[in-house]
Amino acid sequence: MAAPPSGKVAYEQEGVFIHSSCGKNDDQDNLIGGILRVIEKENEVIVDWRPLDDTLDTSNILCAGKDSSSVVEWTQTPKEKSPRGADRPSSYEAEWDMVTTVSFKKKPHSNGDATTHANGESKWSFLFSLTDLKSIKQNKEGMGWSYLVFCLKDDVRLPALHFHRGDSKLLIKCLEKHVVLSESPQDKRILLVNSQNKSLSQSFENLLDEPSYGLLQKLKKDPYTATMGRFSKVTNYIFDSFRLTDPSTQRRPPSEMADFLNDAIPGLKINQQEEPGFEVITRIDLGKQPEVSRREPVSAEEWAKNMDSEGRILNVDYIKQLIFKGGLCHTLRKEAWKFLLGYFPWNSTKEERANLQKRKTDEYFRMKLQWKSVSEEQEKRNSRLRDYRSLIEKDVNRTDRTNKFYEGEDNPGLILLHDILMTYCMYDFDLGYVQGMSDLLSPVLYVMENEVDAFWCFVSYMDQMHQNFEEQMQGMKTQLIQLSTLLRLLDSGFCSYLESQDSGYLYFCFRWLLIRFKREFSFQDILRLWEVMWTELPCQNFHLLLCCAILEAEKQQIMDKHYGFNEILKHVNELSMKIDVEYILCKAEAISMQMMNCKELPQAVSEILGIESRSVTPDSDTGEDESGAVLSCPTSLYQSISTPVIAANGTRDSTQQTSETQTLTPA
Repeated sequence: MAAPPSGKVAYEQEGVFIHSSCGKNDDQDNLIGGILRVIEKENEVIVDWRPLDDTLDTSNILCAGKDSSSVVEWTQTPKEKSPRGADRPSSYEAEWDMVTTVSFKKKPHSNGDATTHANGESKWSFLFSLTDLKSIKQNKEGMGWSYLVFCLKDDVRLPALHFHRGDSKLLIKCLEKHVVLSESPQDKRILLVNSQNKSLSQSFENLLDEPSYGLLQKLKKDPYTATMGRFSKVTNYIFDSFRLTDPSTQRRPPSEMADFLNDAIPGLKINQQEEPGFEVITRIDLGKQPEVSRREPVSAEEWAKNMDSEGRILNVDYIKQLIFKGGLCHTLRKEAWKFLLGYFPWNSTKEERANLQKRKTDEYFRMKLQWKSVSEEQEKRNSRLRDYRSLIEKDVNRTDRTNKFYEGEDNPGLILLHDILMTYCMYDFDLGYVQGMSDLLSPVLYVMENEVDAFWCFVSYMDQMHQNFEEQMQGMKTQLIQLSTLLRLLDSGFCSYLESQDSGYLYFCFRWLLIRFKREFSFQDILRLWEVMWTELPCQNFHLLLCCAILEAEKQQIMDKHYGFNEILKHVNELSMKIDVEYILCKAEAISMQMMNCKELPQAVSEILGIESRSVTPDSDTGEDESGAVLSCPTSLYQSISTPVIAANGTRDSTQQTSETQTLTPA
């Protein structure tokens, strides 16, 4: 018998049978006896069943098609079809990774004998991770041997396991140590599986004490995957359990968790005052935030008026200002985004852009052919390409599936999403694919509606975002430190409060920065937010000021309600899809103007925002020099734009309400 997977055996039971009816005319089941185990590994829990005579043959993979508690029908994956992409059967989706979780082999049979191979060895076997388990169906009491049917995600059912020696309830008790099981309202025989590890529902801190604390281990090894896939959901389960129990009896000291989060990103130091090379930021009076407003999106007529007969943009600075203040109407995005992302040069003619597209089309399909022409035999010897493909297939299958452009099965949008990401692996094989990149591509492809244009725009976007996805996470470290610096200048009291609650690391902003707020705003709002940020106005790192704007808008509730470590995590997570994009854009712009008008702006902040420090005329009263700041971008940035404007919603911050809207020119 093949050896079971390595790890700690938490449960083992012999006398667990599969009753297989392999022929339509069979009147009795074939009995295949085996051993069922639950195995605890470092990062997951495996359920493994294999026959006593198992010598597993993985050369022929089959999919579970139908289960009737005692009779299992199998649907074989055609050999000529690759188990990926559009050729994959509907039950063979990448979301649950059949190749690594389930393997079956259907055997010849005759005269009702047990299913055997030519050498007399049984070939039934399966294993799966608890993360792939959706539900467990139990038999009716008093109806013969007890049995269980495991249903995986995507409604794939495994063969019923019959416990001839009883003890099926012991298995349920074992599984309940790792997942939360609850009766289905429709059928009490069905136990529904909570998608998260049970330790998450007990306490975020208690994960370190549980035998399966895979999330935090993944957080240390791969913060991107942990943040994208699970970290955003952690606090929901923490507080679900807190409603039922006294949290004071479960919590570890928040300071211990803060230390852990710091260790999760090695080298991250938020308190710059302790770091050499950082200046101490003392309390500075920034003055009142100016009132700002936003205008209507740039229309096709405005865009056309700013273009000459050969297709050149006449006044790049002016058109960027218009986009920054109002965004673009949707009909313009397909063309304007190519300029904003750097795919089209701003000074290019229409003819030059057509020639560029032709060259880029040839280049794209040459790279696409590279991975398309890799045979299965070649891919078996290329583990990196295999891993890239597997992760891409998983992510594509769950990216923006509620959007009409990507919803439903066999959607051409999903195929394009997959192909562009695979081709990007050929373009930048060292980086390849990292979870979260599909979130950046999805809106770009949605707007472009063209595979080649979407690819090259995505390449340009990834040039900006590359450091976010690099293994050493230097980009993320830098941004978190810079965000802390800006927030401390803006509101040192709020920073001190966060630190007192062991939240000074600002780790709750990780996802915001990683994929530029993609999961915090609605799909249409993210189109507006991104095009505004791509103008690179009004300063460098405007996205950090957007973070400051969101946090400043929420600080009153956080502080008034005395939120602690867990409550802050939960509150920030629950802001997703509830943030007013126009309000936050106004507030972030107001913060930028407030800082740029400050005559005593610290050097560290000037460098973050791309502002050049310079000496100004000595003050007539004191005779002392003061440092001032000027923008390194065009000076016309804040000149009034004589186009209709709409006032931003400022109802959430009463301090910004004034009787009339000020002009855009700094005082």
